[in-house]
Amino acid sequence: MRVWKQWTDECRTTRKSGSGPRNVTSARDDRHLVRMARTDRTASSRQLAALWSIATGVSLCASSIRRRLLQCGLRARTPLYRIPLTHDHRRLRLQWANQHRDWRADWQHVVFSDESRFNLWYHDGRIRVRRYAGERHLPECIIERHSGRTPGVMVWGAIAYHRRSQLLRIVGNLNSNRYIREVLQPEAVPFLQSLPGAVFQQDNARPHTARIVKSFFAAQQVQLLPWPACSPDMSPIEHVWDVIGRRLARDPRPVASADELWNMVNYLQGSYPYVLSPELEQGAEGTLCSDVTAGLENNCT
Repeated sequence: MRVWKQWTDECRTTRKSGSGPRNVTSARDDRHLVRMARTDRTASSRQLAALWSIATGVSLCASSIRRRLLQCGLRARTPLYRIPLTHDHRRLRLQWANQHRDWRADWQHVVFSDESRFNLWYHDGRIRVRRYAGERHLPECIIERHSGRTPGVMVWGAIAYHRRSQLLRIVGNLNSNRYIREVLQPEAVPFLQSLPGAVFQQDNARPHTARIVKSFFAAQQVQLLPWPACSPDMSPIEHVWDVIGRRLARDPRPVASADELWNMVNYLQGSYPYVLSPELEQGAEGTLCSDVTAGLENNCT
C-alpha cells in the first residue's frame, strides 16, 4: 500500500534521497575502510570488521562492511592464480618474451604440447546448499569428497597453426621411458614430421628433460623451442585445457567412471577450434606471439 500511495501521489516508486536510516560510517570512515581492504585484499568481511573494531572502537557488522565496499566499487571475486616464481624465474621469463616478441610468422611452425589432468568430480571450493536451520546433517545437504587423490584422467595433446594432434590418454605416472614409448614415438614425432620445419615445444617437466629423451630428440632430428623454467602457464595449449575444464564443469550429465570422463574430454578436444584466435584464422601474423608474451610479461614484474 505504501508503494501504491507513493506512486499515485508522487508518480514514483523509489525512495527519496537521504531517507531511511543514516549510515553508521561517514565518507571519511569509508575511505579508511577501503584502505584497509586494499592493504589486505584477501581479508574477509568478518576479518575487516574485527580490524575496524580494533582501530576505531566502533562495532560494525560484516554485512555493513560488504555493503560499504560494494558502494565503493570493491567486490569480492575469484583471484587469478599463478605459479610461485623466484627473481631468476621472472628474469628468464621476461628475457624469453623479449627474445620472441618479433617472431611473427615463425609461430606458424611451433607445435605446443602439454599434459593435463581432469578430475572425475569437479569441486571449486565454493559449492553451497540451500537448507533450513537444523538440516546440516541431512544426506541431501552433504557433499561427498574423497580424502585421497581425486580419480580422473591424464591426457597429452599438441596444437599447431591450424592443426592439432590426437589426444592421448596416459594411465599411471608418466616417466621418461613411457613418454618416449607412449607419446613421442606413436604421436608426437609423426605429427611433427607432417609439418615442414616444425619446432616442438614442451615444458621442463622431468620426463621431458631426461637424458634419454634428449638423445631421442637428437636421433629424430627434432628441433626444440627453448622454454624457461616454471612456465607451463605461458603455453597457448593451456587455454585449450581451460576451455575443456570449464565445459566439463558446466555439463549437467553425471560422469560415473574415468572411461566416461575420457570420452567426454576427447570429444571436447575434438570440437575445439584449431586456431587460438580469430586473427590467426584470418592469417594475421604476430598475434600468437602477442598471446604468448602478453600474459607472460604480467607475471614477470
